Amino acid sequence: EVQLQASGGGLVQTGESRTLSCAVSGFGFEDYSIGWFRQAPGKEREGVSCISDSDGSTWYADSVKGRFTIFRDKSKNTVFLHMSSLKPEDTAVYYCAERELSCGTSVHSTMYDYWGQGTLVTVSS
Repeated sequence: EVQLQASGGGLVQTGESRTLSCAVSGFGFEDYSIGWFRQAPGKEREGVSCISDSDGSTWYADSVKGRFTIFRDKSKNTVFLHMSSLKPEDTAVYYCAERELSCGTSVHSTMYDYWGQGTLVTVSS
């Protein structure tokens, strides 16, 4: 069973940066990817970014391209999401999740099997 622990949320000002962490433990898929999702109040959960374990390939939603960076520390089994130039519309609960195989060309919550608890990011204007 895989466990994911997301952390690093908090209150930030518009334009500031924040880095989220997703610690992964347990035995999961041999070939997998870790995705970051977010859910704002009253909205559906949306894919933000993804990194594939096999080759480190990444995927970003158009809304965060150029502002967010996903990376990993394999020695610590941790995936990070560095968010810069934050905007009020980035306010959401952020989740990390694991799925079998690589990120592919789209990231949707239904593709993911294991989920961590969320961490709230609030961007004030």
